[in-house]
Amino acid sequence: MQSLRSNSVVIKLLTYSNELSEGKPLYVSSNCLPVKALNREPAGHSFHSAALKLRGCAKKVVEDKEDTSSASPKKVANDVEDIPSYETYKNSSSNKEKKKKNKSGKEVKEQHDHYALLGLGSLRYLATEDQIRKSYRDAALKHHPDKLAAALLLTEESEEAKEAKKEAIESHFKLIQEAYEVLMDKTKRRIFDSTDEFDDEVPSECAPKDFFKVFGPAFKRNARWSVNTRVPDLGDENTPVKEVDSYYNFWYAFKSWREFPEEEEHDLEEADSREEKRWMERENARKTQKARKEEYARIRTLVDNAYKKDPRIVKRKEEEKAKKQAKKDEKVMAKKKLEEEAAAAIEEEKRRKEEEAKLAAEAAQQQKKNKEKEKKLRSKERSRLRTLSAPVLSQRLLGISVAYVEDLCMSLNTEQLRNLCDKMENKEGMKLAKVLKNGNNDETESEEEEVKQNGHVEANGFATQSPRAAAMV
Repeated sequence: MQSLRSNSVVIKLLTYSNELSEGKPLYVSSNCLPVKALNREPAGHSFHSAALKLRGCAKKVVEDKEDTSSASPKKVANDVEDIPSYETYKNSSSNKEKKKKNKSGKEVKEQHDHYALLGLGSLRYLATEDQIRKSYRDAALKHHPDKLAAALLLTEESEEAKEAKKEAIESHFKLIQEAYEVLMDKTKRRIFDSTDEFDDEVPSECAPKDFFKVFGPAFKRNARWSVNTRVPDLGDENTPVKEVDSYYNFWYAFKSWREFPEEEEHDLEEADSREEKRWMERENARKTQKARKEEYARIRTLVDNAYKKDPRIVKRKEEEKAKKQAKKDEKVMAKKKLEEEAAAAIEEEKRRKEEEAKLAAEAAQQQKKNKEKEKKLRSKERSRLRTLSAPVLSQRLLGISVAYVEDLCMSLNTEQLRNLCDKMENKEGMKLAKVLKNGNNDETESEEEEVKQNGHVEANGFATQSPRAAAMV
């Protein structure tokens, strides 16, 4: 027997007694209240700690325990921690079993927090199966009725209180087992996770600088419902646009596994007939389908709001808008340039035509002047020829007549008339007549043929010929 002195009170710690080996009831006395042993041995750390706690002499020990959430914080606890009673658990703010109304107005009971029962309240839907198994083993060992009954019964005096405490311990342990069964069943766990507390709020407005702070957590919250567990990350302002497009493509094609059991208004077990049960199933399915549509609409609203406010998308849209505007301006400028070139071409053509018309008018004017000048020169040479021919005509040499001279004046051009007159200068008599007679010898063969065909003309009893014919003779 070991003794421990505290506040001048001697406390004797009981050790194993051979009288209990057969498991018969035995009353023993110690420094604590009398205990009916039954088949439980009044010994061990739990028994001694409970006894010391009743006398106010419990020793507090610092223990290092590995947390189920892969963390290892140090906890300060007694040799035997306080066992949370079932009533305390039910009345807690986070795990209280109360009635609430679903959307249809029907009262439904809230489920117990299975994650909190296994010590996974901080992980919740992120907890893995291995963590659930390990937490269940720890919780089962810690809250097993066989382990807690002997210690907790020491704290109660009346039989009614002991029986109530015993029922509370057993009920709590059953809840732990139920929590393990639900969380290890994929279908049941999805239903429980779907009814677990969740923030359905969808952000709508935010400053560009706060976009990732506002919409990042919203997407992470809703990613828990994704069928595809590999959910991409929203990234930051430096994320490539290609990855941003891939991110929004994922969310626009988002598939959710979220269930809506609270929408099932009718309890199939309350159906009075097969027809009523089928009707209830159809109604429940219809309401569930409606809830799913609302859920997808909510997700779509979240994605649409984020897409409109995403500074990376806004920046790309502005760049695309600027490019389109640049192309539009380029087309306008090209069209304007073509119009200007066409107008310039028309103006140039107009100017060219005006220039040509001006040149044509000037040429016509010059030609008119030349003709008048030529006419004057020819008239002068004709007068000169007539003057030079006057002696020949007066003497009637070689049969030259006035008609012949006039024919020369009318048939010869100015240059020919000048040459003929120059040859006739300073000549007299027959020489002058011969020159005048041969004055048309420079004409072409066609003219000579014409002279031959013209014949001769009789005048004053003399046989006369045309100037061209005379020239040929």
